[in-house]
Amino acid sequence: MRHLHAHRVATTLKIPRSMKEYASSDLRSFAVLGHASSGKTMLTEAMLTCSGRLGRMGSIAGGTTVSDYHASEKQHQISVHCSLLHTEWMEKKFNILDTPGYSDFISEGLGALRVGDFALIVINAAHGIGVGTDASWEYATHFGLPKMIVVNGLDKANVKFDDVLADARAHFGKNVFPLTLPLNAGPGFSHVLDVMRNEIMSYAPGGTGKYTEAPAGALSERVQQLHRELIEYVAESDDALMERFFEKGALAEEEFRAGLHKAIQNQVVVPLFAVSAETNVGVARLMDIIAKYGSSPLDRAEVPARDASGVAGSVSLSQPEPVVFIFKTMNEPGLGELSLFRVYSGTLRSGDELLNTTHDVSERLGQLYVLNGHDRTPVPLLRAGDLGAVVKLRSSHTGDTLCSPRYGVTLPKVEYPRPNIHGALRLRSKGDEDKLAVGLATLHQEDPTFHYRVDDEIHQTIVSGQGEIHLQVIIERLLRRFGVQVVLEEPLIPYRETIRGRGDSRYRHKKQTGGAGQFAEVWLRVEPGPRDSGLVFQQSLVGTNVDRVFVPSVEKGVNTACKEGILAGFRVTDVKAEFYDGKMHPVDSKDIAFQVAGYHAFKEAFHAATPCLLEPVYIAMVTVPDEYVGAILGDLSARRGQILGVESDGHFQIIKARVPQKELHHYSTVVRSLTSGRGRHAEAFDHYAEVSPEHAQKILAERAKRNGNGHEK
Repeated sequence: MRHLHAHRVATTLKIPRSMKEYASSDLRSFAVLGHASSGKTMLTEAMLTCSGRLGRMGSIAGGTTVSDYHASEKQHQISVHCSLLHTEWMEKKFNILDTPGYSDFISEGLGALRVGDFALIVINAAHGIGVGTDASWEYATHFGLPKMIVVNGLDKANVKFDDVLADARAHFGKNVFPLTLPLNAGPGFSHVLDVMRNEIMSYAPGGTGKYTEAPAGALSERVQQLHRELIEYVAESDDALMERFFEKGALAEEEFRAGLHKAIQNQVVVPLFAVSAETNVGVARLMDIIAKYGSSPLDRAEVPARDASGVAGSVSLSQPEPVVFIFKTMNEPGLGELSLFRVYSGTLRSGDELLNTTHDVSERLGQLYVLNGHDRTPVPLLRAGDLGAVVKLRSSHTGDTLCSPRYGVTLPKVEYPRPNIHGALRLRSKGDEDKLAVGLATLHQEDPTFHYRVDDEIHQTIVSGQGEIHLQVIIERLLRRFGVQVVLEEPLIPYRETIRGRGDSRYRHKKQTGGAGQFAEVWLRVEPGPRDSGLVFQQSLVGTNVDRVFVPSVEKGVNTACKEGILAGFRVTDVKAEFYDGKMHPVDSKDIAFQVAGYHAFKEAFHAATPCLLEPVYIAMVTVPDEYVGAILGDLSARRGQILGVESDGHFQIIKARVPQKELHHYSTVVRSLTSGRGRHAEAFDHYAEVSPEHAQKILAERAKRNGNGHEK
């Protein structure tokens, strides 16, 4: 028996690796993704420990992991940010992007995939495949990245590796292939079967691996069968290899190993590994495969880009001048804004002056760093394909491209999902409006999935994000970084007022106060307009009863009434108003008189036209495993939802429904609760619909109670 990689760790620990320069072919940059609580952070912690970067592993509960070092991560005991880590294994530099599992922070995972060369998707052996697992796979596919799968947590009770493997193959294809198998899964898990080497690895506490004799009996037969299948997959990836395989019935060792890299790149085979990150079992072998066969920047040597004229082109790894993409910005206490980036071509050096082609401004780079979570190590340069960070860029943020002015290219931004949860902010202290505005703008620049707006219809600042935890973290950042205390409230619903029938009014405004008087008489009729048509004002005056110069005055009065609302202070919409006659006085008629008359004439006519309320209705798309469809359908029905259909998407069902906005407050939290965290939803505004008389009375009563007199101006 011999210790796995003992000689390798001892050697690499002597090298000041942070200062070492790596060729593009020696870089392995990958995003670690998966459903929440699948063990991604502990897996990266185990990798750092295996390579000697860490003396011993930290813990999530203790807040001592390298990756989860932010205050919000320690407070909530989940990953909130994408953390950039690096280490060396088998003379290869690993750039590890540890991403949050909660969909609230999906921007972090998408940014990591944008700059990674492959995706390492982690599945919790006890929980199996979740919606987040499928989402990770879909996003990696969208970015054209190869995948590897890690089945983690095999040291827990009642885990069934074969069931998880079968489920993974059912979800992602029969070419999901186990390169390692657990032999004693469960508490005390320590033996892993290496399919490629046909050897058993026994791990002592702490992850020290040893090879034993080859397996015997039925186990040996299973490994031999798997080995033959793997050779066939490798042969499929290359026509020349396929020919030699048919001729000889086998592949030479060198042919097989050269072909495996290509097979993984083309996803002819998707490697799957059995590990326990917390006990560091099987992680070293996973790192072996990444170092030997994982993607390098050479596998994505050209990426799409656009020149200054918007013409599509590409950026090549071999180009001499630097092209850089910023995939994340965040504020670090005591340091300022930290920008994480990938170098797509050339060599980047501290002090370089580059053009931000997104905003057409110049940026001079300060000190470059490589990161291990909070630890920053200065480096003089970074070569094409590498990842790093720089501080205090003046005008550059997430999604921006920096490059040599001679290139002038822009790399494509990441497309982020729409927000699915909304809240209203209320300041605890008056006078903090400016600080709040600065804070919200800064946080949006750092996190493109966070949105905010000041809604002049409901007079609230609305914040929108990817989930309840997302908005909670935003509020914590506003307080911690900008000193702004806010309360998150349920947003008011922008109901609208309209009419079902026709109405008419002949309103006379007469005012005599001793001096110049006011006189105007407006004859106005109203009728319903098409949905979403707003207010259509027209005049059909004949004769000389009213001078046409007063038509704009009447229209202004009508618009004021519509903006203020008539029933309960909601904006009026979908109404046709016709000013068809009236009267005037040669001396007392003036602009203000006809404004007042138009205002009141419209209100009278509106009341006579069977007024009603409209409410915003959204399309909700809920993706859940089969077993939760009934619970979601029942809940949607209770929310006045109209089910539009249920479609199958692999092993998940997508429920589509129309739901009033009022019923969607915190709905993402409800979906997670009903589906044990395995469901997700998206929503988008669809249309305005009439509120039933029963609900309208409740809305009007609530409005009256809140405003004291039932009307808000």
